[in-house]
Amino acid sequence: MAEPKFGPAGNSLSFYAAGMKSTKQAPRWVKEFGLDAYEYQCGSGVIGSDANFMAVGEEARRYGIAMSLHTPYFISLSGTDPEKRLKSIEYIRKSVHAAELLGADIIVIHTGSATKISREEAVALAKDTISRALDEIDTQVIFGLETMGKVNQLGTLDEVIEICGISKRLSPVVDFGHLNARDRGGVFVTPDDYRRVFDRIGSALGSGKAERLHCHFSKIEYTAGGEKRHLTFADRVYGPEFEPLAEVIAADSLSPRIICESDGTMAEDALTMKRLTEEAASRLCPDR
Repeated sequence: MAEPKFGPAGNSLSFYAAGMKSTKQAPRWVKEFGLDAYEYQCGSGVIGSDANFMAVGEEARRYGIAMSLHTPYFISLSGTDPEKRLKSIEYIRKSVHAAELLGADIIVIHTGSATKISREEAVALAKDTISRALDEIDTQVIFGLETMGKVNQLGTLDEVIEICGISKRLSPVVDFGHLNARDRGGVFVTPDDYRRVFDRIGSALGSGKAERLHCHFSKIEYTAGGEKRHLTFADRVYGPEFEPLAEVIAADSLSPRIICESDGTMAEDALTMKRLTEEAASRLCPDR
C-alpha cells in the first residue's frame, strides 16, 4: 500500500541556516530531515538552466524524493484578454519542460480570477485555456489545478472539480488552508469535514484521484476577502488544524502527497504533519 508523503514548498529558513546554498542540495537535505517530497517553486517564473533542473532531478531520484513544481503565479486560465491566456499556455509549457527535467509528476497551476465576469464565464474560459494547453503540450506530467484562498479568485472546490472533469490529465490540488480562508474559517474542524473533500473528489473524478490527492497545507490568516497571509503551525487563531486530517488519512488508508506552505517553517511543519499522521495510524490502526 502506498504511503502518504510530506515535504516543503521550496526551501525553509532552516535549510539556509544549515549552510545550504543551492536547491541542488535540497533533495538530500529533505531526506535527512525525515521527509520524502519537495515542490520546486517557479512562482516568479521558470528561471534556471536545463542543466540545473536536471541536477536537482538526479538528486531527487538518488534520495527518493517525490517532486512536483509550482507554476508561475501570473498564469490566469480565466483571463478575459486572449493574449494573456496565450501567455499562460506558454508559461505552462515552460513549466512542463522544467518538471520533466526534475522528474516531477505534477505541476500546480492557479486558475485565475473571477472579478470582472461571472463565475460561470470564468470557469468556461479556464476550461478553454487548459484544454488548449492539453492539446498543445504532449507530456505525462499531470496538470494540477489548485483551490484558491481569495473570494474573488476562481478556485472553489466545486469549480476545480468541474474543470478537472474535462480530462484525465487534470487533477485537483486541494489547498486546505485556502479553502478555510476563503470561507473565513471554521471549515475544517472534525475528521468528517476533511473526509467530505476526499469523498466529493472520489465521487466526481474517481477514487484514485481522491486517495492519491496532491495537497497543500498551511495555516492562513484571512479577512473578509479571504486569504491574507500564510502563517506557521504556531498559530492558534486562524487554522485549520491538521490533526483531524491526520485521522482521516490513517483511518481511510489514503496516500496523499502533502506539501507544506508555512511561512518559513515548511520543513518543520511538514515533519509535524508526518508525525501526527504516523501517531494517528498507530492509534487507529494498530494492526495495519
